[in-house]
Formats: sequence, C-alpha cells, structure tokens
Amino acid sequence: MITIAAPIIGDEEVAAVNAVLKSGILAQGPKVSELEEAFATYCGTKYAVAVNSGTAALHCALHAAGVGPGDEVITTSFTFMATFNTILMTGAIPVLVDIRAEDFNIDPALVEKAITPKTKAIIGVDLYGQVYDYDALKKIADDHKLALIEDACQAIGAHYDGKPAGSLSDIACFSLYATKNIMSGEGGVVTTNDENVVASIKRFRQHGMTASYDYAELGYNYRLTDLCAAIAVEQLKKVDDFTAARRRNAGIFNEGLASLKGIILPTVMPKHDHVYHQYTIRLTKDAKATRDVVIAHLKDRGIGSGVYYPKALSGYPHVAKFGFKDGGFPVAEQMAREVLALPVHPRVSEDDARKIIAVLQGVL
Repeated sequence: MITIAAPIIGDEEVAAVNAVLKSGILAQGPKVSELEEAFATYCGTKYAVAVNSGTAALHCALHAAGVGPGDEVITTSFTFMATFNTILMTGAIPVLVDIRAEDFNIDPALVEKAITPKTKAIIGVDLYGQVYDYDALKKIADDHKLALIEDACQAIGAHYDGKPAGSLSDIACFSLYATKNIMSGEGGVVTTNDENVVASIKRFRQHGMTASYDYAELGYNYRLTDLCAAIAVEQLKKVDDFTAARRRNAGIFNEGLASLKGIILPTVMPKHDHVYHQYTIRLTKDAKATRDVVIAHLKDRGIGSGVYYPKALSGYPHVAKFGFKDGGFPVAEQMAREVLALPVHPRVSEDDARKIIAVLQGVL
C-alpha cells in the first residue's frame, strides 16, 4: 500500500529515545532545550519554544500577542480546524475570509476589508507547505498595528523571498504531529524574535508559573517531553533530505499529470518555494471521473489519497454559529469540492510516483 502519509523513524530516533529513557529525565529537560536551540537556528530566529502540539503552539502565540475576549482575529476559511479553535480558546471572535484558488491561501485583499476597530491579529496559514502572501499581509498588519501570526504547521523548510517559514511574522507556529514533514509523534514549536513573547509562552505552557510554585496568570500544561524532543532533534537533522524527496516526487507528478484534462496541478507562487506537505491537485468538472471515483480507483490499486479539507470551515456547526453561511466563501467551498492529495512523502519512491501517475491516467 502506498499510504498518504508515512513517518520515517530511523535508528537515530530509536537511539535518541533510548538515551532519554536511560537518563531518567523524561519531562521537559535538556532535549527540549536542545530542540529549541536547533529549531531557532534552522528558522533563522532568535528564539524557539517547544510545546506539546501545533494546537498548543497556536494558543500560546495568540495569548502572547495579547488576544483575549472581545478581540477579533482574522484568518482563512480553508484550513485545519485548530487554526479556528485556538482563537475560540482565547475568548476572541474568529473572522474568516476567503482564499485564492492559485495557492489555497488567504486572500489579502479580503483581509483588508475585514478589519474593524476590534481586530487584534491576523493568522496567515502556510497551507500544504507554501507560505502565504507575506508581503501583502505584513503591510496590512503594520498599517493597522495588528499582530501577524504565521501558522507554519505544514511548512517546515519552506521559504518566502529567501526567508524561512517561521521567521515571517511576529510569532510563528509549527506542528510535529506524526504525519508532518518532520515529526515527534506529537509536539509543536513557536518561533519569534521577541523575548517578551518567549517569556509569556514559557509561563503559559506551565500553568502560568514564573518560579517554582509561583503563578502569575492562568496557564496550561503544554510542556513537551524529552522523549518527543529527542525524536524531533533527529528529524530536524534530516528535514532538508525529506524536503528534497518531496520536491522530487512533486516534479514527477507535475510532468506526468500535466496533460490530463480536468486536473489543475499545484501552483508555486512567485517568491515562494514549496515543501509539499501535501501534493494537492484539483479535479474540476471537466475531469472524466468524479473525485469519489478517482479515490476508489486509487484505493483498489493500493494507493492512498486524502481530501484536505472536505469543507470550508463555515460548513461546521460550531463555526457557522458565528454567522458564517454556505456560499459566503465561494473559493474555499469550491476547493473543498475539488481538492485531492496524492502521496508525496519521502517513502514514495520514483517507481511509486510513476505507478500513481499511471493509475490516474487510466481513470482520467
């Protein structure tokens, strides 16, 4: 089976976990500190703070940006639910805007129109492994004195105008979930150049603690274990090789699928490179088979695929109650009907990629 995702766990990760087990220091300890230093270096930021999930990273970032009850936070209508839920977790009001079909990312022109006196922050999402339109969002954030947060959970190793994901905002958030480009099973990292943000997140990830059993504010248990950090340290050493394999597979797909009617291939926007957390095609009404038929055809031949995401966020009940309606995000809703992700991860060999192409050619 060619699966849609497959974590790569080598001897180095196994040895690193065993070393932590033998050390007896299992909770937040020296491996977490090592990961934070290495991650900041990789992203070109002064600081990185490790937490136990990408969701925790987003919650911490919003808290450190001063987002709270009554504030508004603008973000994309087409993303993983954690981007939306963490805004709710602060007590703030989510404001969704539509996306651009070219890159699946937030439309800056609509962000500008959505700003009100209550707007506190913007979250740009690097969907599928391509950074959002940073120049446009940065200008809007600066003009209106808003915090700019980068949801880079799918984009470790990506760049915009030569600058790494994670360095393109006031605060950036990464996920180390098992299916991400690098992983620790579960985990997250926040990057920033602001020492006050670091201090805030380090309190927030440990119940608001400032010193041993001295608490300054409400916080959460968002600590990362040394077991997970040990895996992530070894994965980070391999990220460039993993990215090269993903780009190789994407290049094979680009060549092999270009002539098929009814398929739109991923677009790499100017100033961007892409790390292909997902290689996402669109199956339009001109395709010779529906998406469901294509998925079934792939599955019958031992090939996994995925729909990320089957709905715009407005299609879910707890989101819709904020007044978002079907038809309110036409581009995101169209993408939800058309997108299909193909296996692109490093375990996909060149032969696997060509098999996937042949199967798609057969059905389409």
